[in-house]
Amino acid sequence: MTAQTLSDTAVRPARTGGRIRTVASWILQVALASQFAMAGIPKLTGDPMMVGMFDALGAGQGLRYVVGSLEVAGAVGLLIAPVAGIAAIGLFALMIGAAVSSVGPLATSPAIPLTVAAVAAVVVVLRRHRLLDFVTVIRRYAERTATTRKAR
Repeated sequence: MTAQTLSDTAVRPARTGGRIRTVASWILQVALASQFAMAGIPKLTGDPMMVGMFDALGAGQGLRYVVGSLEVAGAVGLLIAPVAGIAAIGLFALMIGAAVSSVGPLATSPAIPLTVAAVAAVVVVLRRHRLLDFVTVIRRYAERTATTRKAR
């Protein structure tokens, strides 16, 4: 992003409870990042329990690597403020998939993935202002690119 792009974002007025919201968001983000890192690393390192679980799913070990990579990338993303909301959206979707897998082929309770998905959804809500700013920056970039292409 250029300095011009960042300066184009709207300056928002101070919010009531902004500090509490920020602290709560960071606590949830660090907790989620820890959980996803602890879940993703065993998938990537070939932990026998994870290998067995993905065998039971019947989707192959490639999916284990994809899910593990997404979990670790999401954990890192949660710790980077500008992309934390986007990471939380991705991890929410991943946990919905995990809940479906729990109910279906694994025949286990979906309570844990649904709880983690709910926490990710709370992070999305707490970080919505950053998401809106991100969408604004992307939209302006797209408009500028389209204008440049038309001028050629």
